Amino acid sequence: MKGVDKSNKLSVKRHLDELRGRLVRSVVAIVICTALAFVFHQQILGLLMQPAAGFPISPTERPVYTELTEFISIAFKVSLLAGLVIALPYVLYQIIMFVAPGLTTSERRYVYILLPVSALAFFAGAVFGHQILFPPAVHFLLTFGTDVATPLIRIGNYTNLMLTLLLWMGIVFETPIIAFFLARIGVVTSSWLARQRRYALVIAFVLGAIITPTFDPINQSLVAGPIIVMYELGIWLAKLGGRGRRKQSIVSMDET
Repeated sequence: MKGVDKSNKLSVKRHLDELRGRLVRSVVAIVICTALAFVFHQQILGLLMQPAAGFPISPTERPVYTELTEFISIAFKVSLLAGLVIALPYVLYQIIMFVAPGLTTSERRYVYILLPVSALAFFAGAVFGHQILFPPAVHFLLTFGTDVATPLIRIGNYTNLMLTLLLWMGIVFETPIIAFFLARIGVVTSSWLARQRRYALVIAFVLGAIITPTFDPINQSLVAGPIIVMYELGIWLAKLGGRGRRKQSIVSMDET
């Protein structure tokens, strides 16, 4: 018994040491990528400013900052987020290498597929928000009320709004992956998700109103539309996940 306990302790210690090592390597990668991103923070901010098309309505034709530390705070924020995005493939690799030994061959295959696909889905959602959703929203906000007041756009307000929108759209595009995973582990079924379609439709427009920085129905529909499409895609992927779960159950029963 003492030998078994000692072996278990050594095994736990090895796992903890490996986890610590992979966390350290991931943090170092993020720090290095953040430092590199900070060197190019002006270019990154320029990319974020593209949907505003040069702020033509603003007298300065570019955003302003009203606090001494506002610009450098925004520069550090976008550099950190850019560093996280750049380091993400390496961090995912470290996660996969840590969990892979404890998984079955089938589970390992799903992990190898789902983690990179999740990262790509998030990136696709962010690109959609940047290229499709944000330009008309910014145009509406810049032109609404210009007969009454002159807009002076703070860079902090603009950047935080942009980053929040990109984050939400990235999460929305994760919906099919989450549906597939939940169906694969038996939490939900495609038929259950299909029965909730009417509620999903309402939630989509509620989220559209929350996520969109404007109050016009066109921009809200631009958010609600992808949510509905992602939900429908999630139903289809949940059906595939449910089939895979049933096949695995049949194989397990045959083996026993």
